[in-house]
Amino acid sequence: MLNGVFPASWSNPLHAALRVITGLLFVSHGLTKLAHWPATDYFPAGQPLPPLMLVAGILELVGGVLIVLGLFTRLTAFVLAGMMAVAYFMAHMPSSFFPIQNGGEAAVLYCFIFLYLAAAGAGAYSLDSSRK
Repeated sequence: MLNGVFPASWSNPLHAALRVITGLLFVSHGLTKLAHWPATDYFPAGQPLPPLMLVAGILELVGGVLIVLGLFTRLTAFVLAGMMAVAYFMAHMPSSFFPIQNGGEAAVLYCFIFLYLAAAGAGAYSLDSSRK
């Protein structure tokens, strides 16, 4: 019944929008860990990050930029999907299995969006498509 709500010509721009917005949001997680900008209560300035959070911040920042640019997207997205699965099971699941109870909805969404990008690639509007 809803077949054809969006014209097929919107597929590439919407794929790019999903990739770019996801990447920008991921960059913001890395920036708040590494540069304390934008500032959050989770990672106050002046306190050193635990080593695992430092690695996560670097992956979020560098991986997010690569996702935004659409460069090495399949490999980057696969690594980031794994990182988000680990984050969910280490940080969220110990308090409850259900994401709605343990605050892990974002981790699950990021994981599956990155899995999609690992399978589908960066799409038409990306540096990966210009390298072919």
